[in-house]
Amino acid sequence: MKLLVAALESELVAFPSELPGFERLVTGPGKLQATYALTRALDATRYEQIVVVGTAGAIDERLDGTVYEIDAAIQHDVTSIDGIVGQHVSLPVRVELGREGVTIATGDHFVDDAEAVAVIRSLGAGLVDMETYAYVWVAGQFGVPIRVLKAVSDRAQDDALTDWRTAVAACSAQLREYMRADYGV
Repeated sequence: MKLLVAALESELVAFPSELPGFERLVTGPGKLQATYALTRALDATRYEQIVVVGTAGAIDERLDGTVYEIDAAIQHDVTSIDGIVGQHVSLPVRVELGREGVTIATGDHFVDDAEAVAVIRSLGAGLVDMETYAYVWVAGQFGVPIRVLKAVSDRAQDDALTDWRTAVAACSAQLREYMRADYGV
């Protein structure tokens, strides 16, 4: 059995309530809720794979409004004891998924301004979200393979929240088609 994970129910609106071969988990937004919900799920059941679907803001102008496979996650809202942005005091700087794709920067706030985008882009990410780092780190603690698919919902700048609210259903449909093509469900 695989586990289909999303932060928000709205990211799954295009998916049927039951998907053959998958159980479903909606964690809530942000790193803390993502960590808690996924840890509880993995504590209760052994899954062969975790597949995360969701939305992300594009901070690399070369990325268009499509679905991207995530290759690694970093945190943009942490600072080390030496004041280095993107480095945590005790967690790895980067968690790898072992796939080809785009690096995502995770933080506990919705990114919607050009200054924040410039800082985050300098860390080496092409996308931003609020949960991926947590999902990948937790999956690693349990030794469960994880795959993360993100649909671009906005540009993480002026009016990004308005754009996200408008785009989330279309992103869900894109993710559903991607899952249908890759998993046949």
